Amino acid sequence: GVWKTNDFGHTWMPIFDSENTGSVGDVVVAPSNPNVVYVGSGEGIQRPDLSVGNGLYKSSDAGKTWTNMGLKDAQQIGGITVDPTNENRIFVAALGHPYGPNKERGVYRSLDGGKTLEQVLFINENTGAIQVTIDQNNPKIVYADIWAARQGPWENGAWNGTESGLFKSEDGGTTWRRLTKG
Repeated sequence: GVWKTNDFGHTWMPIFDSENTGSVGDVVVAPSNPNVVYVGSGEGIQRPDLSVGNGLYKSSDAGKTWTNMGLKDAQQIGGITVDPTNENRIFVAALGHPYGPNKERGVYRSLDGGKTLEQVLFINENTGAIQVTIDQNNPKIVYADIWAARQGPWENGAWNGTESGLFKSEDGGTTWRRLTKG
Protein backbone atom coordinates (compact mmCIF):
# COMPACT_ATOMS: atom_id res chain seq x y z
CA GLY A 1 0.00 0.00 0.00
CA VAL A 2 0.95 3.63 0.49
CA TRP A 3 1.84 5.10 3.87
CA LYS A 4 2.32 8.73 4.90
CA THR A 5 4.23 10.46 7.67
CA ASN A 6 3.85 14.05 8.88
CA ASP A 7 6.49 13.83 11.61
CA PHE A 8 9.67 12.89 9.72
CA GLY A 9 9.06 9.14 9.95
CA HIS A 10 8.22 8.74 13.63
CA THR A 11 4.68 7.58 12.88
CA TRP A 12 3.09 6.33 9.66
CA MET A 13 -0.53 6.13 8.52
CA PRO A 14 -1.91 3.99 5.68
CA ILE A 15 -3.54 6.24 3.06
CA PHE A 16 -4.29 3.78 0.25
CA ASP A 17 -6.23 1.04 2.03
CA SER A 18 -9.60 1.99 0.53
CA GLU A 19 -8.43 1.23 -3.02
CA ASN A 20 -8.95 -2.07 -4.84
CA THR A 21 -5.26 -2.99 -4.76
CA GLY A 22 -2.52 -3.03 -2.20
CA SER A 23 0.21 -3.81 -4.71
CA VAL A 24 2.32 -0.73 -5.47
CA GLY A 25 5.18 -0.34 -7.95
CA ASP A 26 5.92 3.37 -7.54
CA VAL A 27 4.84 6.48 -5.60
CA VAL A 28 5.77 9.96 -6.85
CA VAL A 29 5.01 13.38 -5.35
CA ALA A 30 4.89 16.24 -7.87
CA PRO A 31 7.92 18.49 -7.21
CA SER A 32 5.93 21.65 -8.02
CA ASN A 33 2.90 20.71 -5.87
CA PRO A 34 3.29 18.30 -2.92
CA ASN A 35 -0.48 17.80 -2.75
CA VAL A 36 -0.35 15.91 -6.07
CA VAL A 37 0.68 12.27 -5.65
CA TYR A 38 0.74 9.56 -8.32
CA VAL A 39 0.76 5.83 -7.56
CA GLY A 40 1.50 3.07 -10.04
CA SER A 41 -0.13 -0.15 -8.92
CA GLY A 42 1.26 -3.63 -9.39
CA GLU A 43 4.75 -4.68 -8.47
CA GLY A 44 7.18 -3.17 -10.90
CA ILE A 45 9.36 -6.23 -11.30
CA GLN A 46 9.12 -9.69 -12.81
CA ARG A 47 9.49 -12.48 -10.26
CA PRO A 48 7.77 -15.81 -9.61
CA ASP A 49 5.61 -14.62 -6.69
CA LEU A 50 4.37 -11.19 -7.70
CA SER A 51 1.10 -9.36 -7.33
CA VAL A 52 -0.53 -7.26 -10.03
CA GLY A 53 -2.38 -3.98 -9.79
CA ASN A 54 -5.18 -2.20 -11.58
CA GLY A 55 -3.74 1.01 -12.99
CA LEU A 56 -2.48 4.50 -12.28
CA TYR A 57 -3.87 6.45 -9.32
CA LYS A 58 -3.76 10.15 -8.54
CA SER A 59 -4.46 12.21 -5.44
CA SER A 60 -4.75 16.00 -5.56
CA ASP A 61 -5.21 16.36 -1.79
CA ALA A 62 -1.99 14.79 -0.44
CA GLY A 63 -3.43 11.27 -0.30
CA LYS A 64 -6.82 11.86 1.33
CA THR A 65 -8.70 10.71 -1.78
CA TRP A 66 -7.63 8.77 -4.88
CA THR A 67 -8.82 8.47 -8.47
CA ASN A 68 -7.92 5.61 -10.80
CA MET A 69 -6.71 7.36 -13.96
CA GLY A 70 -6.55 4.28 -16.20
CA LEU A 71 -4.03 1.73 -17.47
CA LYS A 72 -6.01 -0.96 -15.66
CA ASP A 73 -4.72 -3.71 -17.96
CA ALA A 74 -1.06 -2.73 -17.58
CA GLN A 75 -1.04 -4.82 -14.35
CA GLN A 76 2.50 -3.69 -13.38
CA ILE A 77 3.53 -0.03 -13.21
CA GLY A 78 7.10 0.20 -11.99
CA GLY A 79 7.92 3.81 -12.74
CA ILE A 80 6.35 7.25 -12.88
CA THR A 81 8.06 10.59 -13.42
CA VAL A 82 6.60 14.08 -13.09
CA ASP A 83 7.89 17.21 -14.83
CA PRO A 84 9.62 19.32 -12.13
CA THR A 85 7.72 22.45 -13.17
CA ASN A 86 4.37 20.99 -14.31
CA GLU A 87 2.44 18.60 -12.07
CA ASN A 88 0.22 17.59 -15.01
CA ARG A 89 3.02 16.40 -17.34
CA ILE A 90 3.82 12.83 -16.41
CA PHE A 91 5.30 9.69 -17.92
CA VAL A 92 4.35 6.19 -16.82
CA ALA A 93 6.35 2.97 -17.31
CA ALA A 94 3.91 0.07 -17.82
CA LEU A 95 5.48 -3.37 -17.67
CA GLY A 96 2.32 -5.25 -18.67
CA HIS A 97 1.03 -8.75 -17.99
CA PRO A 98 3.65 -10.87 -16.22
CA TYR A 99 2.47 -14.18 -17.72
CA GLY A 100 1.40 -13.31 -21.24
CA PRO A 101 1.30 -10.74 -24.02
CA ASN A 102 -0.78 -7.56 -23.94
CA LYS A 103 -0.75 -4.19 -25.68
CA GLU A 104 -1.15 -1.94 -22.61
CA ARG A 105 2.57 -1.71 -21.92
CA GLY A 106 5.46 0.60 -22.73
CA VAL A 107 5.72 4.30 -21.92
CA TYR A 108 2.68 6.56 -21.60
CA ARG A 109 2.64 10.36 -21.47
CA SER A 110 -0.02 12.62 -20.05
CA LEU A 111 -0.13 16.39 -20.36
CA ASP A 112 -3.31 16.79 -18.31
CA GLY A 113 -2.52 15.04 -15.03
CA GLY A 114 -3.48 11.55 -16.18
CA LYS A 115 -6.90 12.33 -17.62
CA THR A 116 -5.62 11.18 -21.00
CA LEU A 117 -2.71 8.78 -21.37
CA GLU A 118 -0.97 8.50 -24.74
CA GLN A 119 1.23 5.49 -25.48
CA VAL A 120 4.42 7.14 -26.76
CA LEU A 121 6.83 4.18 -26.72
CA PHE A 122 5.64 0.70 -27.64
CA ILE A 123 7.94 -2.09 -28.83
CA ASN A 124 5.59 -5.09 -28.94
CA GLU A 125 3.05 -7.04 -26.86
CA ASN A 126 5.85 -8.83 -24.96
CA THR A 127 8.03 -5.82 -24.08
CA GLY A 128 7.14 -3.29 -21.41
CA ALA A 129 8.77 -0.37 -19.61
CA ILE A 130 10.19 -0.86 -16.14
CA GLN A 131 11.33 2.71 -15.41
CA VAL A 132 11.08 6.22 -16.87
CA THR A 133 12.64 9.52 -15.80
CA ILE A 134 12.67 13.15 -16.90
CA ASP A 135 15.96 15.03 -16.96
CA GLN A 136 15.53 17.58 -14.14
CA ASN A 137 17.68 20.14 -15.98
CA ASN A 138 15.95 19.73 -19.35
CA PRO A 139 12.38 18.33 -19.14
CA LYS A 140 12.35 17.68 -22.91
CA ILE A 141 14.82 14.84 -22.31
CA VAL A 142 13.23 11.61 -21.10
CA TYR A 143 14.83 8.21 -20.54
CA ALA A 144 13.00 4.87 -20.47
CA ASP A 145 14.22 1.43 -19.48
CA ILE A 146 12.48 -1.19 -21.64
CA TRP A 147 12.27 -4.82 -20.48
CA ALA A 148 11.21 -7.81 -22.56
CA ALA A 149 10.30 -10.43 -19.97
CA ARG A 150 7.63 -12.92 -19.00
CA GLN A 151 7.13 -15.30 -16.12
CA GLY A 152 6.31 -18.96 -16.71
CA PRO A 153 3.59 -20.80 -14.83
CA TRP A 154 6.28 -22.60 -12.83
CA GLU A 155 9.10 -21.48 -10.55
CA ASN A 156 12.14 -20.19 -12.47
CA GLY A 157 10.27 -20.39 -15.79
CA ALA A 158 11.14 -16.85 -16.84
CA TRP A 159 11.68 -15.71 -20.41
CA ASN A 160 13.72 -12.66 -21.44
CA GLY A 161 13.58 -11.24 -24.96
CA THR A 162 16.16 -9.33 -26.96
CA GLU A 163 14.20 -6.06 -27.16
CA SER A 164 15.27 -4.83 -23.69
CA GLY A 165 17.29 -1.64 -23.56
CA LEU A 166 17.60 2.02 -22.67
CA PHE A 167 15.74 4.58 -24.81
CA LYS A 168 16.00 8.37 -24.97
CA SER A 169 13.69 11.10 -26.17
CA GLU A 170 14.92 14.63 -26.74
CA ASP A 171 11.57 16.11 -27.79
CA GLY A 172 9.46 15.50 -24.71
CA GLY A 173 8.55 11.90 -25.46
CA THR A 174 7.30 12.24 -29.02
CA THR A 175 10.16 10.32 -30.68
CA TRP A 176 12.56 7.82 -29.12
CA ARG A 177 15.87 6.22 -30.01
CA ARG A 178 17.59 3.23 -28.48
CA LEU A 179 20.91 4.00 -26.77
CA THR A 180 23.54 1.46 -27.75
CA LYS A 181 26.80 3.10 -26.62
CA GLY A 182 27.93 4.67 -23.38
